[in-house]
This record gives sequence, structure tokens and C-alpha cells, in this order.
Amino acid sequence: MNGAGLPLRSMLFIPGDSEKKIAKAPECGADAVIFDLEDAVAPANKPAARALVAETLRATPRGQRPMQYWVRVNPLDSGLTRDDLDAVMACAPDGIVQPKIDGPDCVRQLSAMLDEAEQTHGLESGSTAIVPVATETATAPFHLGEFADADLSRLVGLTWGAEDLATALGATGNRLPNGEWHETFRLARSLTLLAAHASGVQAIETLHADFRDSEGLLAHSRQARAEGFTGRLAIHPAQVGPINEAFTPSVEEVDHARKVMAAFATNPGAGTVGMDGKMLDIPHKKQAERLIALAEAYGV
Repeated sequence: MNGAGLPLRSMLFIPGDSEKKIAKAPECGADAVIFDLEDAVAPANKPAARALVAETLRATPRGQRPMQYWVRVNPLDSGLTRDDLDAVMACAPDGIVQPKIDGPDCVRQLSAMLDEAEQTHGLESGSTAIVPVATETATAPFHLGEFADADLSRLVGLTWGAEDLATALGATGNRLPNGEWHETFRLARSLTLLAAHASGVQAIETLHADFRDSEGLLAHSRQARAEGFTGRLAIHPAQVGPINEAFTPSVEEVDHARKVMAAFATNPGAGTVGMDGKMLDIPHKKQAERLIALAEAYGV
């Protein structure tokens, strides 16, 4: 969620060692930026990246930032997670993206590390959120259903990753010639969506690798929203606009939702109503209520 309690529609990755790209972050229009200390940074550059990200976080305190500032740390088994947190937690990132987890226990371990860091640096307990990339190992998809009962108070979303999963499987590709995901990756994506909703957190779609394909990005993002995803990762500033558009209710959707609400209002107490030759029931009403509330919050 963003500072206003709204779903994060767009989360833009920015290499943690790129001073030029980090300087442009405030104007990117994303709901959140993720300063990356993991895959986007070569091992030799990680110390410099930590220092640069910490400096960026310190320059704009939490609550004064133009969007949320998150950090992707290195995975637990790298031996670098503690170094990452030691560098950035004093500067109060809004959240941590956790890569290459095997399941909820990995998130629980990170949460304990954040408990300690928040206490050390005088931060509000539990104020640093976590979004794990929940499908990057061969083990991870088998544990997605466990998130629903894991009681992870810092967890605000689940996302998935196709590239690292392909590496973990020794796959030579993750898409069919028509651009659709191979079966294994479709399964991982669907399980992530279900696990997020079962846990009551955001379902965040993975990135669209071709940053020049704005039409494809918009179409695929609209499809993801129709399926129940609430936001998407981005790897280039040009992707932020289409993603925000796709995950914001349109005027036409709002008009339809208001029409649904009006139909129920004229039939108080009714469980079903007719509208435009179709029968609508209570789930349609609830969907309309949620859409209108979200649209009003985004100023549609």
C-alpha cells in the first residue's frame, strides 16, 4: 500500500549503483521505486550501491518522499542481507523487496532482522513492509498456500518472477512463440495470485521485459488486473504510465459501477436485480462498491 493506503499500482526497479537513474526517481510517476541492491548491481559495486541508496533515503525522510522508497536486498543465502540492512535501515526505507525465498519462513527470518533494525534505529516497530518475490526457486511454488496462515504482519504483497525461476529450473525459455507463458510459469503466476488474495495482500504482476512494447504492456496489464492483480513491477520509467493507466479504474468502469449501485438502490433488500438484460447479484454489488471506492481514491 502507498502512503494513502491505496494499492501500489507501479513499482519501478532502479539500479542501486546508478546515480543518474536514482536522481530521476522523484519524477518517474511510480507509486513506489525499488532501489535494487541485488541482481542489477555487480558484486564489486555492492558496497558503493549501499552507500548511494542510504544517502538517497536519508536525503528525503519517510513521509516527505514523492512516492514510496523501497529497497531490494540480496537473498538470505547470499550472506549479504545483513550488510544491506545495516546500510539502509537507519534511513527508514518504506519497504523491503525480498528475492529468492523458499516460503514464509524466509519472510519470517527477514522480519526478525527488521525487528532488530527498527529497534536499533528508533523506528516505529513493524513500520517497514515486505514484498517477497515468491516464485524464484523450485521449492517456492509448493509453499505459496502457506502464506494465508503465516501471520506475517509486515507482508503487504506477493509478486512472482519468471527469469530466476527459469534459471532455477535450467529452462531455456519461459514463453511460447506467441508470447504466452509456458505451463510451469503460468502455474507459478496463478498460485501467486491465489496466495496473495488468500493472505489479504496485494497481488503484484511480474515485469514486462520489453520496455519498448508499451502497447503489449498496457494490454497484458489490463488482463492482469481483470484476473485480480492490483499492480505491476516495472524496469523502465517508460513503463510507469501504461501500468498506472491499466491498474486505475476507467471512467467507463466507474459509470458502469454506479449504474449497478443505482439498480440495487432502487430495489432495497433485493439479492438480485436486472440491468441491461442481465441478472446481477450481491457479488456484483460488492465489486461495484470496491471499484468506486478505488476510483474516488485515485481521483477518477
